[in-house]
Amino acid sequence: MKKKVLLLGNHGFVIYNFRKELIQELLRQDYEVYISLPADEKVDTMVGWGCKFVETKVDRRGTNPFADLKLILQYIKIIKGIKPDVVLTYTIKPNLYGGLACRLLNIPCINNITGLGSGFGHNPLLKQFLSLLYKVSLKRSYCVFFQNTEDQNTLLKSGVIKSNHELIPGSGVNLNDFDLKPFPPEGNNVTFIFIGRIMQDKGIDQYLEAAKKIKEKYPETIFNVIGFIETTHPHYNEMIAEYSKQGNIRYLGYQSDVKPFIEQSHCIIQASHGGEGLSNVLLETAATGRVLIASDIPGCRETIDVGSNGYTFEARNTDDLVEKIESFLQLSYDDKKQMGINARLKVEKEFDRKIVIKAYMDKIEQICNYQ
Repeated sequence: MKKKVLLLGNHGFVIYNFRKELIQELLRQDYEVYISLPADEKVDTMVGWGCKFVETKVDRRGTNPFADLKLILQYIKIIKGIKPDVVLTYTIKPNLYGGLACRLLNIPCINNITGLGSGFGHNPLLKQFLSLLYKVSLKRSYCVFFQNTEDQNTLLKSGVIKSNHELIPGSGVNLNDFDLKPFPPEGNNVTFIFIGRIMQDKGIDQYLEAAKKIKEKYPETIFNVIGFIETTHPHYNEMIAEYSKQGNIRYLGYQSDVKPFIEQSHCIIQASHGGEGLSNVLLETAATGRVLIASDIPGCRETIDVGSNGYTFEARNTDDLVEKIESFLQLSYDDKKQMGINARLKVEKEFDRKIVIKAYMDKIEQICNYQ
């Protein structure tokens, strides 16, 4: 009889992008794979591989306690119906409420802390409340995977977890999907890129301000912005339009395939304020052979060897970001190109997605062989 694995997530696109190799390996090894998440265009693709789909409504950013209770009850119903041998959870709400459902039903669960979120930032009461939720939900997890040591230490120090945890290199990156591309030719205008949701926590304000300051001194420099504007941050529609009109940035909207834009760039800037697990966009850009500039925060700093493949700057500090951009601009073309090569080499050594798949398969096999 086939062993059953259930994945809980909040976005089909994310599960497809970062878990597809794991899902395909499970299917190859004859596991019965279920996915439960909101329906989107990627679900049909995964069903085509052989997955079985159960829709769940997950409001990623909602704070309605009744909606969250409904989600817990829905997870309990789904798990009772499928009777999985192991459940894999990703992102905050599936980790909290899927983990709790597994605990109540005594089902082995492997959680992946893809970032603790902004709730662990500057609000002590919210942090205390979330710590309690995590403690209740993760207490009996078979294993909690962490993507950076700071998140791991935060939950260890608060007593949320004890021995059931392990550090993995984020989601890893598929080195075949994101292969090394030739560095943009010498003479091309130096191009920076921002890829992410347009919202305050992602540091878009610092990116826009830095772009304006740099363009005053280096007018030929290009600053691209890719991403959708969060509905909770509508004022960015006007701000992005104004910066575009002034010629400080080029807003390219949401792009389903960012690879061509990464290839045209020399360097990515990720100015997040916090809450990252391990930045996938930095890993993918580094794998392509491009330079990284990012906030010196958990989830970003792990990808950068300062001066070798990029630079870090103090989060929320536009002047520090401008300084690091200028440091990059003042390098020779050959030095810029070598930094891009160094970025690729670091990813190959430390962040190959095969490392992550092996970690998962080892845990899943332990669980299924024990039962």
